[in-house]
Amino acid sequence: MDILLSDAIRRPCPALCVGVLEATVVNSEYDADLWARIGEAEADVRQRLTTETLKLQPGIRTTREAYKVLGKDPSRYRPSNEQLVRRVLQGKELYQINTLVDINNLASIRWGYSIGGFDVDCIQGTRLTLGVGRAGEPYEGIGRGPLNIEGLPVYRDAAGGIGTPTSDHERTKLSLSTTRLLFLINAYDGDVQQLRRCGEDLQQLLREFARSDGGTFRIIED
Repeated sequence: MDILLSDAIRRPCPALCVGVLEATVVNSEYDADLWARIGEAEADVRQRLTTETLKLQPGIRTTREAYKVLGKDPSRYRPSNEQLVRRVLQGKELYQINTLVDINNLASIRWGYSIGGFDVDCIQGTRLTLGVGRAGEPYEGIGRGPLNIEGLPVYRDAAGGIGTPTSDHERTKLSLSTTRLLFLINAYDGDVQQLRRCGEDLQQLLREFARSDGGTFRIIED
């Protein structure tokens, strides 16, 4: 899959790096060992952060800054990395969806990045372009219904938007029938070393819990 960063996102967000992980996988409804890992990550977050300090974490802080630069209110349209950590700190249970989504959420909690997860077989074409949402652009957020993506960073395939840091699109979501997966790790902080560690962590989680060889991982910096 070709991933292009348009000038519309590159100019206002010059530090942005994107980790691209593609893998063949076997999904499942629930994995108890994985949820034990998630519980450990939740405990770690509760020790380190509060609902006030979470916004100072580099991955969260710089994603919020990107929203503001693009004209979007990050407190109204919270990025998913912040949504997850905030939910943990509020003592709420994380949603159990399926193993691939749960892996995505675990890595996001651990590393502080918004991570898009997509079923490759549901993507139209072989190229995704990261741009900025337009007024009135149709978009169906997963579990959210119609979402106003004007001013949000958005990945588009040949048929339209499929992913924003706030919510991915219903059309390309990870399901139990997913066998070819694409993770896009959005590092608005530009920390390539941290991004690489996040990608390697995701590869290991896929090996352990999704019967995968870990797939391939690369980083797009420009």
